[in-house]
Amino acid sequence: MKQVAFFIFVLSHLANQVLGAFGGSHIHVKADTLAASKIFINTAFENASPMNWHIDSAGRVIGQMVYDHERFSPNRAVNHYHFRVEAAVGTEVTVILENFDNIWNGRLASDLSEKSRYVVSFDNKKWESRSVVPLPGRRVFIKFKMEAPQAYIASVEPYRISDLNKMLARIKQHKLASVTTIGKTSEGRSLEIVRIGNENAPKRLFLRARAHAFEAGGNWTVEGLVQKLLSNDDDAKRYLKTYCVYILPMANKDGVARGKTRFNANGYDLNRKWDVPADSLIAPENYYLEQWLHRMVKANKRPDLALDIHNDAGGYLHISRPDGDISAYLSNMEKLEMLLRKHTWFTAGSTKPSFRNPGTLGEGFMERFGIHAAVYELNYEWIAGLNKAPLAEDWVSLGQNLGEVFYNYFKGN
Repeated sequence: MKQVAFFIFVLSHLANQVLGAFGGSHIHVKADTLAASKIFINTAFENASPMNWHIDSAGRVIGQMVYDHERFSPNRAVNHYHFRVEAAVGTEVTVILENFDNIWNGRLASDLSEKSRYVVSFDNKKWESRSVVPLPGRRVFIKFKMEAPQAYIASVEPYRISDLNKMLARIKQHKLASVTTIGKTSEGRSLEIVRIGNENAPKRLFLRARAHAFEAGGNWTVEGLVQKLLSNDDDAKRYLKTYCVYILPMANKDGVARGKTRFNANGYDLNRKWDVPADSLIAPENYYLEQWLHRMVKANKRPDLALDIHNDAGGYLHISRPDGDISAYLSNMEKLEMLLRKHTWFTAGSTKPSFRNPGTLGEGFMERFGIHAAVYELNYEWIAGLNKAPLAEDWVSLGQNLGEVFYNYFKGN
């Protein structure tokens, strides 16, 4: 044993001499002599955004976001950030986030502005909205004090697959609801259609949420609507005598799981190319929805209204304007906008008559299936009707009030 130990010592000594000759470091470096940051950025959790980071000489966290790229296109997007800061209570933390040079249709397109916000939570439950400081070069400056050993930072209040699973578990027990798996995502996650109400009701409504991975507002809105419809109060009973709701609550599960911004796992935009049949390999999320819709139409259960719920920095109701006679549709959309203003905090209005966005679900449902449809954007920076930055509770409240909107929309139609 002594000979073996001596042999190892000699080899170690010779190795150190060789490394030294070539400018290398000494093998025997004690870990506790290395300088270590007192701040750690953790992205090893559900919906955390991919990012590279380091601590600069001033002690600031420099976070470099990883772009979400569209397939066979120069388009790229970063709107989503979600990470956990770990540091001692009382630590002043400064974070500078980079890589918001989004490209859309060949042009730089960034939503960063003086209105930009972020949300913070010190328990991953209660969230608070705060202002960011936009810096030159499309960067985000965030500064806060640690009120707990960890702080969750995000662009919008997160809604994760685990949140969806909790909702699905609750409603599966309800006699007025059903959850049906219609297919799987690119990475094999289940795609569910939630039905609320009697499938033989006079009218049918379809909602899709979370086609773009970071746009959590649609999920919170769906939560609010489902809560209201299953509350069994007098209003809910009145609503469900008039219409049945079908919901695809999270279309882009893979993107949500991976903390992406817009595209599915194959780099496909799930709110484009609805003017043609979906590719089952590249966009199974759209393909299985189309197959479900074909079955509904064949069974004489075509939806009477469809809304695709998104988030952006505008908050408009995007009216579809495909070719042909759309006078009845435009009249119904005018009625829908009026009801949104009357029964919810919605004030943004709708797109102008010159607006056209071919390939969206709104136009695709109109052109290919004859369904009155629109894209409903929720402003993720500011709710003018409430004069505040949005949190989950505001979108839940919107969803709860949508029950009355849809009731009055269908009344007389």
